[in-house]
Amino acid sequence: MVLFFVGIIEMVVVTAWTQVVTETKIVTSGVMTMVNIFIWYYVLQSILENINNIGLVALYACGCAVGTMLTTLFFSLKNKRAAASASTH
Repeated sequence: MVLFFVGIIEMVVVTAWTQVVTETKIVTSGVMTMVNIFIWYYVLQSILENINNIGLVALYACGCAVGTMLTTLFFSLKNKRAAASASTH
């Protein structure tokens, strides 16, 4: 079950990383890359220790999907609010 939440966290990091890279935030993107590598290290270690447990992979995949959807929704709402705010000023 831990890998489900790790998947969510990882996709939040990756989706936010994509946002800061497109905004050319150099230091932030570098730090986020390092965080992602450590997350991946944990994921690889967990999967390799349980290599025959496809359910573990499925939990991780579901967590990744949820994390991507939540973060994409967050940035979508943020951009809509910014656009609405800009149009009223």
